[in-house]
Amino acid sequence: MGPIRGSKKKRKIDSDNGLASGSSEEGSNDWWTDFSKRIAGSKYPGTTHTGIKGSLSPSKGLDQFESVFKVSKKTFNYICSLVNEPMMAKTSSFAFLNGQSMSLNEQVALALRRLSSGDSLISVANFFGTNHATVYQVTRRFVEAIEERGLHHLQWPSTQEEFTQIKSKFENIRGLPNCCGAIDTTHIMMLLSTTDRTIDVWLDRKDNHSMILQVIVDPDMRFRDVVTGYPGKMDDASVLQKSSFFDLSEKGERLNGKKLKLPEGTEIKEYIVGDSGFPLLPWLLTPYQGRDLPETKTEFNKRHFATRLVAQRALARLKDVWRVIHGVMWRPDKNRLPRVILACCILHNIMIDMEDDALDELTLSSRHDSGYRPEVCDRADTNASISRDKLALYLSGRLAV
Repeated sequence: MGPIRGSKKKRKIDSDNGLASGSSEEGSNDWWTDFSKRIAGSKYPGTTHTGIKGSLSPSKGLDQFESVFKVSKKTFNYICSLVNEPMMAKTSSFAFLNGQSMSLNEQVALALRRLSSGDSLISVANFFGTNHATVYQVTRRFVEAIEERGLHHLQWPSTQEEFTQIKSKFENIRGLPNCCGAIDTTHIMMLLSTTDRTIDVWLDRKDNHSMILQVIVDPDMRFRDVVTGYPGKMDDASVLQKSSFFDLSEKGERLNGKKLKLPEGTEIKEYIVGDSGFPLLPWLLTPYQGRDLPETKTEFNKRHFATRLVAQRALARLKDVWRVIHGVMWRPDKNRLPRVILACCILHNIMIDMEDDALDELTLSSRHDSGYRPEVCDRADTNASISRDKLALYLSGRLAV
């Protein structure tokens, strides 16, 4: 699956209640009151709710709703309005074990619980009082609806104003000017059947079966470009080179905005930052490699690391909130997994766009790929090397005026 960019046309969001225009089921508070009472009194075997068996007690300062679904009620309402039409247009209906039909709110709640908890289909089914087949089908429909209606939350900046804000925020981190994004990758772990004929294709350098997710992130930890679906055995440079982002940047159709003019005449074009696993290119700056580096290069690396840390934190938060892709996925459908990953990325962005209060309670971590050491790519463009040297001197104040 290549990088996905949504429509430039954005749906109107009501800042007062978080609902898009024309939303149905606005009485979600009443729905949640009835629903929480029902599941709090349930005795379904294996029910864990928020991690405390038989309890809906809040945790980490979150209220009950946010503890269960990882999003605020405002965000939940907006998500319901977003997927209402595609989810309710289908002729098939879903029901609980008692025969009661599932409302839109209940279907969205079930899907969010499945994606955010990472619990098995059976555990989520027990939690809601339905069967695992219903959990699978509802989640599948929800993922398709989020992809269909939510892609405008995941797109490359389209206006000069957006780029100006992004560059300014990146520069405020540790002084890197004209930076438009940070790139990083992570592995989505899978447990595959030994009868799977393609099993060796997915074996990565840590002898795990995994799928790669590559993201480009803005300073607010919002995903601006996503690539997923490639086997974990591929290195970062190869995944990048297969992306349309690479092609657009190489052709000068992306990262082609205003250049930064240094005092002695050198021009630094727009760029993104990435670790040593990526090639050094005119539009992708990587850190200096080696030990005992000169002071100017050491200082550049410190600034570079602090800037690209935003991508590591974004991926860590993605996996922490949407835990279906955090652990080892049990024999997933590899053809559908990229859509699940994409849906989680869109939901991640929606929470940022909605300024979700639940984000305030999350721990800020940068660990998202435990056990994987950084790769080293030796590819370096000569012009990019010169530009990086000039930028390093400029940042250290040693560039002649």
